[in-house]
Amino acid sequence: MHPPRLRARARELHSWGGSIRSVARTLSLPYTTVWHWCVDRPKPAVVGTAARCFRCSPDVSNPTDPAAYAYLLGLYLGDGHLAVSPKVPVLRVACTDTYPGLIDACADAMLATLALKVQRIQKKGCVSVESSGAHWPCLLPQHGPGKKHERPIVLADWQRSIVERHPGDFLRGLFHSDGCRFANRVTVRGKQYVYPRYMFTNESADILGLCQWALDLLGIAWRMNRRNSLSVARRDAVAALDRHVGPKS
Repeated sequence: MHPPRLRARARELHSWGGSIRSVARTLSLPYTTVWHWCVDRPKPAVVGTAARCFRCSPDVSNPTDPAAYAYLLGLYLGDGHLAVSPKVPVLRVACTDTYPGLIDACADAMLATLALKVQRIQKKGCVSVESSGAHWPCLLPQHGPGKKHERPIVLADWQRSIVERHPGDFLRGLFHSDGCRFANRVTVRGKQYVYPRYMFTNESADILGLCQWALDLLGIAWRMNRRNSLSVARRDAVAALDRHVGPKS
């Protein structure tokens, strides 16, 4: 069986005006095979999220908005859940009521990445931002049964490539879900000092490692202050992270 991308290429060349014979010659295929693909069985209509899935559609090689995808990936690894059922998969990200700007940013990222529509479902103390789509599992292969910290969380090579190009957006998603920026108060020899500090907390050692990796990509200093928590406290490091994350709104 020929791969889907070869069929798509044949149909593309034919749509550009190439004859069946010339397309067959270009792709080293039998004339009858190309005729069946382009004339007898033309390309079926692609509907729903399939038309936007850059992992499945031969016409979409990259995310429409890779920065939005990196941000959404960070949110998902923190407060997201992908429910895969016999019906349609549903992506859910829990966003606290305290930050309406975060709720908007989450919904915008879903729409920019794959979603055709987004629902906001009010729950106690938070809003669940949700989107149904058959192709969410293609874009979030980290989904699986059980809690994230009880199973391996490893990025696919294509995901790592996107994060390497957009580490700041990925970190913004992580810190918007399981992180915070606050005023740290310390007393030294009777004098109190106040300075901004970032904290990121997650029970998954793998997700903590991804946060560390993204910080290293940007040259931002960090340290582990607890088993499940890292801190960004140096003045220059906080200033650098502010350019990518900043306070939640």
